[in-house]
Amino acid sequence: MPEPEQELEIEIDRHLQSPIYLQVCERFKTAIAAGHLGPGDRVPALRGLATQLSVARGTVELAYSILVDEGYLEMRGAAGTFVSSSLPPSVVRRSVRKRGEHGPEQRAAQRVPRRAPGVVDLGNDAKPLSPGLPALDAFPRKVWSRLVAYRARSGDRAALIYPDPAGYGPLRERIATYLGLSRGVECAPEQVFVTSGYRTTLELILRCLARPGDRAWFEEPGYLIARNLLSEAGMGIVPVPVDGEGLDVERGKALGANARFAVVTPSHQSPLGVTLSLARRIALLDWANRAGSWIVEDDYDSEFRYLGRPLPALKSLDRNDRVIYCGTFSKVLFPGLRLSYVVVPERAVARFDQLTRSLNMGPPYLFQAAVADFIAQGHFARHLKRMRALYAERRLLLVDALRRACGQAITMDLPSGGMHLVVTFSHDAGVPVDDHAVAARASESGLAVRPLSAWYVNSRSKHTQRGLVMGFANVADADDAARLARILKRALDG
Repeated sequence: MPEPEQELEIEIDRHLQSPIYLQVCERFKTAIAAGHLGPGDRVPALRGLATQLSVARGTVELAYSILVDEGYLEMRGAAGTFVSSSLPPSVVRRSVRKRGEHGPEQRAAQRVPRRAPGVVDLGNDAKPLSPGLPALDAFPRKVWSRLVAYRARSGDRAALIYPDPAGYGPLRERIATYLGLSRGVECAPEQVFVTSGYRTTLELILRCLARPGDRAWFEEPGYLIARNLLSEAGMGIVPVPVDGEGLDVERGKALGANARFAVVTPSHQSPLGVTLSLARRIALLDWANRAGSWIVEDDYDSEFRYLGRPLPALKSLDRNDRVIYCGTFSKVLFPGLRLSYVVVPERAVARFDQLTRSLNMGPPYLFQAAVADFIAQGHFARHLKRMRALYAERRLLLVDALRRACGQAITMDLPSGGMHLVVTFSHDAGVPVDDHAVAARASESGLAVRPLSAWYVNSRSKHTQRGLVMGFANVADADDAARLARILKRALDG
């Protein structure tokens, strides 16, 4: 049964200088903010509203198109036009307050603390252009559901008892085999520890190997989540600049030659996307060996490379067992899995094994077993192959749409790998664009782009690049890319 249209009295003033289509837009925004229209409500049909207002149908169509672009409305074909089910949180909160709704969900939302100014949250966001979010529409859900159901029905006692703290044995074997074939990382299954996410992996590494007062080289700019966790753990951060060849090892030695760790993303630097050159890799390994330091290699987005084969991991060059290799299934499958893994040096296996058992930190059996089956039955390799082709297409769609919509206002390079791209702003000398403000305006319009400057320790330095980091994995088609580019252009224009 079709949903009834919400009764909505819209009045326009033909004496105003503001065009009628803009007046219609403002009336809808006001109705949504006041709570008269809520997410999922059906709005009047084009012809009906045009008749009600005594205006041309094209006028209403233009207003609806703008509201759709801005994320207020969504068109569902023959079903009609509806208030977007994914309205920006600020709009929804205003609507809830106006309606006087105080149910459990609203009360819970009100208890969530406000984020501190300048803090960028990279998690729990499935809005368009979210960096690091894989193509959820392309994941083989039927295959996955079958594998999970099979394991749930199997009656295996392993599903009912505490999981192995180091990880499900067959999954550790599959990961070791996969890394040896695809990444050049030779390791035994006993060196592989399965964790519940990259944060947990870093915590495990620090608890096993870090000492009070230790310092860590960190890419500048570098991965926000890792930097925040290291800081919270009391680690001294040594920001080492990144250039076209990746981490500047010589600069790192000048800034902190005796650092205990170097945390790097050599295959696809986060966020700039550059690859650590061979010369820099050898220099980094040589420094770690001489200093007795550890290199934490986050093999970020390494599976998705669009020019040639994926590059070998830094760990594949490690002859002195100084590299701790970190990987995750969050980006190659889906983040809700909460499954990551770490390959530890042989000399540290006993310490890691002892700590994981002491903490009893093994992830749940069910998903681990399903992922092991997913790999063993060939679904994993086929999925990666399909995603490389799909992401290569979608990155072109977004880049082309941004170039058409924004022109000379932005600068960007076609990324050679990964699932995100970096856009920097063109501006007059001495007048940098506030990328936090641009990202905030984009967020108000329903997008999840991130300010590039937030990736820098010295985010307010005059040398800090200003721009946006955005994902392209979930761009549906050319029309979707064009719509998103128009929203970003409006956010940039202010």
